[in-house]
Amino acid sequence: MRHVGQNDKCRAGSRSLAVRCSVAALATAAVLTGCSGSPGSAPAGQGGPAKAPDAASARLAEQRRMVAAARKWRLDQVPLTAPAPPKVKPRITARAGFEVDHQEDENLPPVFTTVPTDKKIVFLTIDDGAEKDPRFLQMMRELKVPYTAFLSDYLVKDDYGYFRKMQAYGNTVNNHTLTHPYLPGLSYEQQRQEICGMQDIMEKQYGKRPEVLRPPYGDYNQDTLRAAKSCGIKYAPIWNEEVFVDHWEYREDDKQLRKGDIVLTHFRGTDEWDGTMVDDMRRFLNKVTREGYAVARLEDYL
Repeated sequence: MRHVGQNDKCRAGSRSLAVRCSVAALATAAVLTGCSGSPGSAPAGQGGPAKAPDAASARLAEQRRMVAAARKWRLDQVPLTAPAPPKVKPRITARAGFEVDHQEDENLPPVFTTVPTDKKIVFLTIDDGAEKDPRFLQMMRELKVPYTAFLSDYLVKDDYGYFRKMQAYGNTVNNHTLTHPYLPGLSYEQQRQEICGMQDIMEKQYGKRPEVLRPPYGDYNQDTLRAAKSCGIKYAPIWNEEVFVDHWEYREDDKQLRKGDIVLTHFRGTDEWDGTMVDDMRRFLNKVTREGYAVARLEDYL
């Protein structure tokens, strides 16, 4: 049986973090978005209900808020806003060389690293659930950055509520198996138990059986995708880049971001990294914004 393997992406970085903060860039952004002015208000002393702000005033207020949030989290620039998702979803197929036997005739979930799009966007995905940093949730909510979490039960069962809060903030939780095993080393039935068992947990804790699975380590074989399909899985995205707290790693030799790339990171903290999840996200956001990319929601394209 053909086995498709990836490098182990769960190792932690060790180089020290160098966080760059450009207050001047944020100040410039504030000027460009009109932050030197203030929305008009009714003269004091006049009665009656307050007038609802017009659309321009609301936009200005949101621009100011985003500049303040970027400064608070020590970003170089305000993150770019992703375009509206497509009305017609792109056709997702297995990446060339990542297929298994009978991939198409059995309609098995495709394994892919990039979503077809002509928009300058990337997708942020975060694996396993070991670290549960409340400041990370706050940061991503204030900056309005979407992401997809792939959860393993043995790491999240001590605090399902943390990920319910993440879900309430508009982010998606998906399947990363019960115990994060090397799936190709298991039988079909064992793989099915890992995937379907996590589907049961996800439905009970988060109200829905996901249609998206990330196989641990990016390793899978035909049985993995057959088992996943039997459990209701339609897609098996992996990644094209991985960001650590102190460096990036790339699948492609030219080490360049591409439109529609899926970026991986992990729920990790200072026990394993030389920094926090906030530091990790600062590195991620500074790079993608500097290169002109916005962060979009993966599920909006599936």
